[in-house]
Amino acid sequence: PVACSEFPSLRVMAESLAWRIKVYLQWSGWLQYVPNMMLVLLLGFFILLFKWLHFPNTLLVFDALFAVALFTLCFDLITVKLNCRPEEAIPPRRDHLDEFDLMLSRKSCRSFQWRDLTPKHRGEIFDVVKVWTDPKKLLGSKPIRLEYIREPLRVWPVVGCHEFLVAIAPKEYDRTAILDVGRSLQKVVLHATRMGLATCWIGPGADHKSIVTKMGSRFDEAKDHIICVCAIGYPSWYIPTAISLIVGRVQRFRYPLQQLFYADAKFKNPLPFEEPPFKRFERCYEVCRWSPSSFNAQPVRVVGQPAGRRFDFYGANSSKYYTPVAVGIWMSNWETGCEALNIKGSFKFLEANEIEVKAMENDGPAYDVSSESPNE
Repeated sequence: PVACSEFPSLRVMAESLAWRIKVYLQWSGWLQYVPNMMLVLLLGFFILLFKWLHFPNTLLVFDALFAVALFTLCFDLITVKLNCRPEEAIPPRRDHLDEFDLMLSRKSCRSFQWRDLTPKHRGEIFDVVKVWTDPKKLLGSKPIRLEYIREPLRVWPVVGCHEFLVAIAPKEYDRTAILDVGRSLQKVVLHATRMGLATCWIGPGADHKSIVTKMGSRFDEAKDHIICVCAIGYPSWYIPTAISLIVGRVQRFRYPLQQLFYADAKFKNPLPFEEPPFKRFERCYEVCRWSPSSFNAQPVRVVGQPAGRRFDFYGANSSKYYTPVAVGIWMSNWETGCEALNIKGSFKFLEANEIEVKAMENDGPAYDVSSESPNE
């Protein structure tokens, strides 16, 4: 036999075929079920092997495992893929939660009910979108849009959702506009959470070609750029098992505060959280830590200035889009937290001579924006 490594073209063809299969399974909505299918096939192989080797006791164990795996696969396909399941209730509002508990209660939803948003809920979301895309609410001078789509899009790994907000910024790159997208869309997400709705930020897991097609004349390829998508709807208890297991592990992980907030622009010394004047922002640190993050990368770092009046937000890598979106999300949670604590303040952009970390070094932090508050 000839190894593919001896013929680069064969290796490239094999990799290309594997990639095309993966993309097809991803956009057709079958990739979520592949791990279950592989497990069923693997257990079936071992059952045949142990039957051939005449290991009856071991065979009983694998028969039981095979039955559980097959039942799980069939249950997922019937209830999620084919949507044969009981109707679920619309969740209640969360008006009883304070701002911090609300932000911490919000989790990315990977499975949605097939029912549409009620006209009342949809209208309330539209009102909030209008508020937070108003030029007066933005930090930058470039307009952003949150366009509503009411039909299925090719997204992964979210299942069941057919209502989305598509975040659009000008095609000509403007980092401040990307910050505005993250901040404004997170404000909408928090309001949706208050309403009892489920949301999921989708970045690389969205097929932009399908989005452009569904938007039609609302999208101008010469002027517009899709930044990200947010699925919105009612959460469902029925979710592919593989996604549930993966998401459960990922969502529970966050960097410790000591790796996110620093007292110096060299990012060596953690902020003294328990000491004044930084202690008054204690709950703000935590809601930023648990902010949504693409691939759970948490690419944001914050430097607190000695007087505790100013916090500088940095993107932790050179990503042109997903990192400034993440910074914008942190800005939204920080701002919401400060307002809940009755700490007045505003965002500002430092002059070039005020910025301690001015440029990327080895994909390192780059300054984005500052939050300035008066003393206690």
